[in-house]
Amino acid sequence: MKNTFIHKGMRKNLVAILEKKGIVNQDVLKAINKIPRHLFMDSGFLDHAYVDKAFPIGADQTISQPYTVARQTELLEIKRGDKILEIGTGSGYQTAVLLEMGALVYSIERQNELFKKTKLFLPKLGYYPKKLIFGDGYIGLKQEAPFDGIIVTAGAPFVPKALLAQLKVGAKLVIPVGDALQIMTLFTRVSASEFEKEEFGEFRFVPLLEDKN
Repeated sequence: MKNTFIHKGMRKNLVAILEKKGIVNQDVLKAINKIPRHLFMDSGFLDHAYVDKAFPIGADQTISQPYTVARQTELLEIKRGDKILEIGTGSGYQTAVLLEMGALVYSIERQNELFKKTKLFLPKLGYYPKKLIFGDGYIGLKQEAPFDGIIVTAGAPFVPKALLAQLKVGAKLVIPVGDALQIMTLFTRVSASEFEKEEFGEFRFVPLLEDKN
């Protein structure tokens, strides 16, 4: 698994693009600058690895566009040691970004093929989530709740109440809501029963699937 000066240069260019698009969180940018995104993709697609676009990774899933990863992570406002639930492990790239920023990551993947692959792959790069689970993201992970933040990396037709319920007071849920096109939505839990809602424009994700394979 090579990570050469050429790859590092490509990542530096990608970070510059993300800064131009408005990403300001330096911890997010440092994580993207460090993580070898090309290793999360088929080796034949190196030319696509550091372009700011999503790309298929199998099982009808994609590795998210770097800007989308950066924006969602930035909205979470992660602090080192935060307990974060990720819905949709996918290739593990977003997981690696969260881990690189010092988060304690619990991640759920609905596609068994990707789950098995990513569970073996992340440790090879030195990334160790607290838990990687094959399961249904709509129900979250009640046994490990509450969380300092929850990030959903697939398009949800509605906001699962279970995820809102698993936030600490003051914690944030970042979720793309919609069918064909999603609105990036941020919920902040302000009390036991109250949530603030903010919207951050249109994005396009693969759908969040219910139930297990």
